[in-house]
Amino acid sequence: MTVRAPHTLGCALCLGLAGATAARVGVAAAVLMAGVFLSLAVAATSGPVALALGALGVAIAGWGVGSLRLTAIDHSVLAPRIGTAERALVEIAEPARHGSFELRMRAVVLRWGEARPHEAVLLELPLGRAPPQGARLSLIGQLGAPRGPSNGFDERRWLRHHGIHAVLRAQEWRIVGRRGGLGGVADRLHAWLAGASVPGLSGMRRGVIEGVVLGEDEGLSDRLRQDFRASGLYHLLAVSGGNVAVVALGTLWLALLIGVPRLAAEVAVLASIGGYVLAVGAQPSVVRAGIAGGLGSLAWLTGRERDARYALVVAAIALLGWNPYNALDPGFQLSFAAVLAIFFLAPRFRNWLEGYPLPAGLRMCVAISAACGLATAPISWFQFHQIPLLTVPANAVGGFAAAPMLALALVCALLVPIAPSLAAALAWANGWFAAYLATCAHIFGSLPGAQVTSGRAAAAIALGAAGAAAYAWRCVERARPETGLPPDGDGSAEDRSGAPAPAGADR
Repeated sequence: MTVRAPHTLGCALCLGLAGATAARVGVAAAVLMAGVFLSLAVAATSGPVALALGALGVAIAGWGVGSLRLTAIDHSVLAPRIGTAERALVEIAEPARHGSFELRMRAVVLRWGEARPHEAVLLELPLGRAPPQGARLSLIGQLGAPRGPSNGFDERRWLRHHGIHAVLRAQEWRIVGRRGGLGGVADRLHAWLAGASVPGLSGMRRGVIEGVVLGEDEGLSDRLRQDFRASGLYHLLAVSGGNVAVVALGTLWLALLIGVPRLAAEVAVLASIGGYVLAVGAQPSVVRAGIAGGLGSLAWLTGRERDARYALVVAAIALLGWNPYNALDPGFQLSFAAVLAIFFLAPRFRNWLEGYPLPAGLRMCVAISAACGLATAPISWFQFHQIPLLTVPANAVGGFAAAPMLALALVCALLVPIAPSLAAALAWANGWFAAYLATCAHIFGSLPGAQVTSGRAAAAIALGAAGAAAYAWRCVERARPETGLPPDGDGSAEDRSGAPAPAGADR
C-alpha cells in the first residue's frame, strides 16, 4: 500500500479535529506543541520520520482548532434565559416534521426581546399548517430545556451537538417575511424540487420519491419507514453519492447532447452539484458527496488526476472543521464507513464472486451491498441497536430503482414549466418505480428475522461473520498462487480493472 503525504496529513488533521470531542486543549498549548513537531519534521532527514512528525504536528493543530470550534458551538445566549417568554423573530431553517402532538423544526432566533442572538433553537408549534422553510415568523414564545435521555435517546445531547441549547414553544405565529441571501436561494431550490419533481402524485408514491430526491421521509407512514430500515433499504432515502452522481452525469450528458463545450459543461456540473446540495441541505452524506463530485470536476478543469480518496479526506476535513461533533453523528459515521468499504472491501468481494454465474452488474451490486452492510453493521448496532440482515438481497432486488427514480424526478422538475402534461406522464411512470421500491422494502422488512435487535444474536452474528470472512480470506490466499492472481494492492477498485469504482456508488 502506497502511503501518500497529503492523505496522511489530511487523516491526521481529521483525527485531531475529532479528538476534541473526547478532550479539549488550549489553543496556545496546541500551537506551541504543533510548532515543535512541525519544526522537527522539517529538520528530519528520513522521509518516514518526517511524515510521522508532520502528521503528529498537524493532528495537534487540528486538536486545537477543534477545541476552539466546540467552545463556540457550546456557547449559548439563550440557554441562560430558559423559562422566560418574549416576543421573538425566528427564521425557519428546515421543513417541519409532524410529531404526535406538535410540529418540530430547526429555526434561528434573530430577535428575542431586545437581544439579537442569531442562535439556533428547536421550534415547536401546534399541529396544523406548517410554516415553509425560509419563512420569518413573528411570535410570542417561551424557552424551555431540551428533553433528557428517554428510551435510549438523549435529545439534549443530540441537539447540543448541533448547536441547539433551547426549545422555543409558541401557540400562535404569523409570517412576516422570508430570508434572503444564499439561504433564500436554497429555500427556493428546495421548494421547486419538492413540488416540480412529483407533479400530480400523492400518498406513498410521492413520499418515496421525495425521500429519494430530497432525503425526507416525512411523507412515509411509520410502518413503511420501519420496513425501509428493517430491509436495509433506508439508505436510499438518504441523499448521498449516488444522487450527486446522477445529478452530475445527467448535467454533463445533457450539456454535451445540446452541443455545449466540455469546459462549459464541467462548469455546469459544478453549478448543478452546488444547487442540489443547497436544495437538500447540509447533511454529512450530502456535503461529502458534493465535495467529492465538485473536486472531480475541478480536477478535469485543471488537468489534474482524479483521486477519490483525497476527495473523501477533504470532505471529512470540511465537515469536522465546521463541527467536530459530526464525528459522533450517525449519518457521518455511516456515510464514511460505507465509502471506505467500497474502496477497500467491495473490490475483494467482487473478486471472490468471479467464479459464480452472476452477471457483472449483479456481482458488483452484491459486492457493494455486502461490503457496506458489513462495515455499517457495528455502527447501526451501537447507534440504533438494530442490524438489518437482508441488506444484500434487498438491494440486489430493489436498489437499482433509486437511480432511475431520481433521474425521472429531475427531468419532471425541468419539464414542468415548459411541458406540464409530459412531466405529469413521466411522474406517473416514476410512481411505479416508487411503488416497486416500497413493495421491496415491505416484503423484505416484514420477513421473520429481517433485523437483529437482540444483543446475543448480534454477538453471534458478528462471530459468525468474522469466522466466515477469515475462512474466505484464507481460501483466496491459498488459491492465489495457483491462479496467478497478483496480491491485493491497496484495495481500490483500480487494482483489477484499471478503472475507478462507479462514481457515487455509495450509501
